[in-house]
Amino acid sequence: MNQSIPVFSLHVIITLSIPFFVFSLRTGVPHLPDPCNRPPADLRSLQTDQTTVLINGYSEHRIPLLHSIATTYAAASSVAAVIILWSNPSTPSRILSDLSQNLSLSAASATPITIHRQPSSSLNLRFHPHTSITTRSVLICDDDIEPDTNSINFAFNIWKSNPDRLIGFFVRSHNYDITHKSWIYTMETQKYSIMLTKFMILNFNYLYQYTCNKEYSKLKLIVDEKNNCEDILMNFVIAEQVKKGPIMVGAKKVRDWGDARNEGEGMKEREVGLSSRKGEHRKRRGECIGEFHRLLEKMPLKYSYGKVMEAIGEQGLCEKGGKLVYCDKQIF
Repeated sequence: MNQSIPVFSLHVIITLSIPFFVFSLRTGVPHLPDPCNRPPADLRSLQTDQTTVLINGYSEHRIPLLHSIATTYAAASSVAAVIILWSNPSTPSRILSDLSQNLSLSAASATPITIHRQPSSSLNLRFHPHTSITTRSVLICDDDIEPDTNSINFAFNIWKSNPDRLIGFFVRSHNYDITHKSWIYTMETQKYSIMLTKFMILNFNYLYQYTCNKEYSKLKLIVDEKNNCEDILMNFVIAEQVKKGPIMVGAKKVRDWGDARNEGEGMKEREVGLSSRKGEHRKRRGECIGEFHRLLEKMPLKYSYGKVMEAIGEQGLCEKGGKLVYCDKQIF
């Protein structure tokens, strides 16, 4: 017999003289209202000078790292709010309460950090258009990617110049294997067509398109089945809208704690992600591309070339100190 379970909300508000900090934690059994039953947000009412960060969290082991990453994003001048989307239903509320309290004690900016417990671990919920989002853009990121604030701000500035495009640091590519007559997921040195959710900035409207457009209903079932490929599907959604590929941005300093090439402490971080990453990871993602193509009966992904860099320096080489270096490099 089904019984209704009450939902409790605990709000922790800490007020200091200057600045003003707000940390919110929603515990209990979460419920997300269906955004498809209401009109999409009027983009003209959303602020354009900052972005909202959505960090997907799942592993309790990664909470110390998540704490560090959340406060880094909050310190960026381009960030209006940070929302931690906690996707592990089995995590005790006490652990998230402790995280919220620790964030409140260590914050160094006035940017609010909120923890939302997701109703399930579905990766599709990473793109849920939450009513609490007040910005025209959203920054989707993983809980093992730690960029510096300058790189965050620079990427957001590139998005402001290209508000219909997908902006980020980490890219991959799709291709077609003629021998096996199948789509593949790969990495190429000259072109790319897929922006990863390690770090991506996109228009808030695309969250509605992903969540509410019935054209993608069966494709989202594949995401749930494979526990993977939500980023690929979002790239499909946006490429179909704008008929253009994503834009890769150069970052000054981005620590990828989840990369398999990490040694030492980084080795621990890559073992606890939410997506299915072991074994034939690339093969599974290639299968996603093939299934998405089959169901849509088209291939909307578009290739992009090159990378947008923050610093523009001299490309010519000069001999200085017995070495060939860029001509504008100072030799001491």
